[in-house]
Amino acid sequence: QLPLVESGGGLVQPGGSLRLSCAASGFTLDYYAIGWFRQAPGKEREGVSCLSTTDGSTYYADSVKGRFTISRDNTKNTLYLQMNSLKPEDTAIYYCIAGDVTIQDMCVRNEYDYWGQGTQVVVSS
Repeated sequence: QLPLVESGGGLVQPGGSLRLSCAASGFTLDYYAIGWFRQAPGKEREGVSCLSTTDGSTYYADSVKGRFTISRDNTKNTLYLQMNSLKPEDTAIYYCIAGDVTIQDMCVRNEYDYWGQGTQVVVSS
């Protein structure tokens, strides 16, 4: 069993919202940087958003700035991705990730220690 399990994906119309959740098991999330990347068919993997555990700094891909928000609930050992104003180009499988790395290493260089199985997001009318 993978140590991270995503949920919350689905079909949504353009302009709609979804909140993805990712529950961790077997380790404590608050010791790690956390994040989300996505993979769309025929496209390269893209680091969407990452959150530092040391100073709370965040990274967002330019394509999602102002629309997506990453957060964590340490009491639930869960991370979230709130996605608003969704566009068809946001359609992808979204994966949560965690690692003892910087958020630049995680979101830009795709370095991480843990990952989930992914959850599908489809934005379509």
